[in-house]
Amino acid sequence: MTTFDDAVIKAVTGHMNGDHTDDNLVIVRAFAEPTATAATMTGLDAEAGIWSATVDGVERTVRVEWRGELTDRASIRREVVALYTAAAAKLGIAADTH
Repeated sequence: MTTFDDAVIKAVTGHMNGDHTDDNLVIVRAFAEPTATAATMTGLDAEAGIWSATVDGVERTVRVEWRGELTDRASIRREVVALYTAAAAKLGIAADTH
């Protein structure tokens, strides 16, 4: 299994939580916690993204599996965008362009 160093994980989660806060919630609502009111990306590995989701005022850790294989930093971006696009489609909302 591919692993990513802490600097890569910090960069990805920082970008998602700084520039794509709404996308985090769309992903979590579509694939983990439909009633979540907030979501923050906290980590990732080669198999899944990891989010902290707020559900009924309680924070829960959720894992959402990637749709494809992660092998390098470029593949992380591709998979996050694919996951978000699939999440928006599942929820029936218009996906933002990234």
